[in-house]
Amino acid sequence: MDAWAALVRVIERGYDDDIDEYINDLYCRNWLHEAWLLLDEHIVQIWTPQIKALDDRYKAATVDDGQALHQFLHQFHRQPGPDLWWWRRHPHILTGDLGRSLHSVGALGIDLDPA
Repeated sequence: MDAWAALVRVIERGYDDDIDEYINDLYCRNWLHEAWLLLDEHIVQIWTPQIKALDDRYKAATVDDGQALHQFLHQFHRQPGPDLWWWRRHPHILTGDLGRSLHSVGALGIDLDPA
């Protein structure tokens, strides 16, 4: 949960690390998705509102684009299933190495690193 919250905060400000780090960072949300199936119903009820709030913030700070990020998933990363919606989004603010990588495959967003 802390990793997802930290990632959302960074994305809201402008994620400027590289594409491989972004892909690795997204796995923290996968873990939450998978853990939900294993947790006690009471725990799920307690934490669901907080995760939903973070998911909403992530959606607000990202753009729905099913193709740009998938261009960078290598043989080391399997293609995410349809229920893993966060893999079809990229930051709205495009900056640093991630911004340059996403721009190179046609992603759109607010560019904080004008050429």
